[in-house]
Amino acid sequence: MDEYMSSVRVWGLTCPGSLEEVSRARRWTRDILNNSPCADDAALIVSELGTNALVHTTSGHDTGAFHITLALSEHVVAISVTDSGSADTTPRVEHPDDDTPRGRGLGMVAILATHVQVHGDHHGRTVTAELRIPPPRREDTPWL
Repeated sequence: MDEYMSSVRVWGLTCPGSLEEVSRARRWTRDILNNSPCADDAALIVSELGTNALVHTTSGHDTGAFHITLALSEHVVAISVTDSGSADTTPRVEHPDDDTPRGRGLGMVAILATHVQVHGDHHGRTVTAELRIPPPRREDTPWL
């Protein structure tokens, strides 16, 4: 491999502040990770983090947006969603009562992912979730 070539591939998508964009982001994620064993989990994570950005930050306002970065290496898929910021909320895993209708999204992401990080401040936060790609079985061919 050329010394200037990276084995990590990175894609980005900026979505306007509309809930309809979450389904587009999910399809985009599945298209990139076609045939990956992580495709469904990654799409669910994009859906949860994108929805959280729209519902809980200024990303969901008329002029808002959220940005998704998908980084793919041989062993890891890293999904980052950056919102437009909010002074009112900080993403965190909650443990709601069974009858509480909200508050499970980031907890679900934390269960699916091997690692979750939150960076930023009220000007904009990025939540990054990493998924480990299981090694291919002997009879499988690598999908990368």
